[in-house]
Amino acid sequence: MKPSNKLKILNDPIYGFITIPNSSIFELIEHKYFQRLRRISQMGLSYLVYPGAHHTRFHHAIGCMHLMQKAIQVLRFKGVEISVDEEKALYIAILLHDIGHGPFSHAMEHSIVNGVSHEEISLLFMQELNAEFNDDLTLAIQIFKGEYHRKFMLQLISSQIDMDRADYLKRDSFYTGVAEGNINSERLITMLNVKNDELVIEDKGIYSVEKFLVARRLMYWQVYLHKTSLVAEQLLIRVLKRAKELTKNGVSLNASQPLSFFLNNEITLKEFNNNCLETFAKLDDYDIVSAMKNWQYHEDFVLSNLCEMIINRNLLKIKIKKKPIKTESLQSHINALQVKYNITEAEANYFVFTGQISNQAYSQKKQNIKILHKNGKVEDIVKASDQLNLKALSKPVTKYYICYPKDQL
Repeated sequence: MKPSNKLKILNDPIYGFITIPNSSIFELIEHKYFQRLRRISQMGLSYLVYPGAHHTRFHHAIGCMHLMQKAIQVLRFKGVEISVDEEKALYIAILLHDIGHGPFSHAMEHSIVNGVSHEEISLLFMQELNAEFNDDLTLAIQIFKGEYHRKFMLQLISSQIDMDRADYLKRDSFYTGVAEGNINSERLITMLNVKNDELVIEDKGIYSVEKFLVARRLMYWQVYLHKTSLVAEQLLIRVLKRAKELTKNGVSLNASQPLSFFLNNEITLKEFNNNCLETFAKLDDYDIVSAMKNWQYHEDFVLSNLCEMIINRNLLKIKIKKKPIKTESLQSHINALQVKYNITEAEANYFVFTGQISNQAYSQKKQNIKILHKNGKVEDIVKASDQLNLKALSKPVTKYYICYPKDQL
């Protein structure tokens, strides 16, 4: 058997050719846990609004690794010492940072597993892979958990200006066709430096950071919190909740083996053992879509209608307001639906509900974005910038929504 060529090159529509840095990274990418990301959409149900948004978590993870290669190159050029082991660990950590995402990205966290975040599941996957790859991921896990002594390394993976955000803003902007999100990630990375073990941006990159924050704000309002995507994701969460409720009451639902497992069992972080993880690794978007295609014909009024709405994009009406929704308004829609279809209030609540969304492009409470001036002084981007709207961008904006059926289901 001849050895396989592990120095592969991938062609990416955003960055062009991406090289896989070494054979152990290639083996991780080849692993079934990672290949599953090809079947998890990066932006959930956003393709119901932006038809091009069919890119996957796989695309995103590879893009992040590519940007990490650039960042390491830039920092080394500026005299920041990064050993070969640290370099490899950074690639592994950024590559696997999202490996714990369930189908349609965020909807699963609120419905199938109880309060287990995708970050916690990512860590479980990393620990499992570490055992399989003879402790090759130990340093990557330390960095990912924030336990490594060189703090700037975690900032490259998770902070307010990390490789994750630098990729997804540019990528999501490209696939949705929303030009406002198109940031210059290459320039941002070229301006990176490290001062007192913290990631900083050199002052000549200040306008790139401003553009990055403005792009982030616009992408949230225009894409991630778009009212149609919002209502579609809420419907998906409710489909899974209803399916779980029916299963609990002894109703047998046609679903794939991994989906059935999560419908039949209450899984919290404590129960998330290896068997659970292995089953979770078999779950992807296809399980959910195929289940919904079946369930739209189910005799349960709630489940069938919710599924039909998503499958045929016949969604609920959604209104977004600046003030909280009045209880009377909510109640009147619930009552009308109950009367019309002779259903219980609990059933009507699946179709009529309120919620809130919040958008904050930059938080001064989290790890700040620091600007490094030529005299060596470091200051927060809001202070360093002469652009007034950065102060506005650091204030959270909250809006309130109500969803209810259009004329009839």
